Amino acid sequence: MKKVFSLVLAGALILAAATAFADAKRLTLATGGTSGVYFPLGGAIGQVLTSKSNGALAITAQATGASGENMRLVEAGDVDFAIVQNDVADSAFNGKAPFRTKLEDVRAIARLYPEYLHVVASKDSGVTKLEDFKGKKVSVGARGSGNEVNCRQIFGFYGLDYKNVEPIFLPYGETADQFKDRQLDGFVFTIGTPNPAIQDITTAQEVVFVPLDGAKADEIVAKFPYLVKDAIPAKTYKGQENAVPTLSVQAILVANKNMPDDVAYALTKTLFENLGDVAKAHNKGAEISLQHAADGVTIPFHPGAAKYLKEKGALK
Repeated sequence: MKKVFSLVLAGALILAAATAFADAKRLTLATGGTSGVYFPLGGAIGQVLTSKSNGALAITAQATGASGENMRLVEAGDVDFAIVQNDVADSAFNGKAPFRTKLEDVRAIARLYPEYLHVVASKDSGVTKLEDFKGKKVSVGARGSGNEVNCRQIFGFYGLDYKNVEPIFLPYGETADQFKDRQLDGFVFTIGTPNPAIQDITTAQEVVFVPLDGAKADEIVAKFPYLVKDAIPAKTYKGQENAVPTLSVQAILVANKNMPDDVAYALTKTLFENLGDVAKAHNKGAEISLQHAADGVTIPFHPGAAKYLKEKGALK
């Protein structure tokens, strides 16, 4: 009799679990290229949201061309939410270059972590400052990505444009491969630290980390307030003994405004109440905090996310 009861109970639990999963809100999270931070972090976030939401959410992480593409995907409703750079989100929402129309259906969920502009040159190139990239082959990131947007933003302050440098439009992984094969003189990555592709490069060859500082950095920040003066911590990469002055943006989570308020609330609540699990799955999870959830966000918050953040005092 006990055996029969156990079988019945086990069957009931399986049925309940299957029913809960069937009732879960299935969402697609747009991330970035497979060699960047967005893709593995997005996978970690998706896994935690799925496992810790008590059957309310079922998340699938999707590799994409990162921020620029992600804003368009969210706006079109082709994905439900995405990781993007805060400056790209602002430009898209307000219809600023490189966006030709306003992407007004995108709403913020929360800030995640800072991303540093890594300006890297080969030792053989002779480049020690950004102006030295004139006439050089420079990977500026995937076309239309947040990475490329940052290149467009800063190049002009140093007398550079796509006419006097040879821009190469490649994602991180392909950039690393071509750089190691000596097909590039340098590259610009806007990305969290430490970046695996750059770690791989610095173990194979000596590089120069080009600083962004001084009066020109002040001018850039004055024009683009989403960029802040920052520094890549010392010893982040092999051979990089000192901190490198640079600029940073913020990686933020965004969603389509048509996401139901209760879903956005559950998503936000589940994320911030399980950050320890995100950090175990990806080191960037340790940089996500409720205290800084609104930092650098200039587009409107989704009402569901705002409700949770206000309850916790993270948003006024």
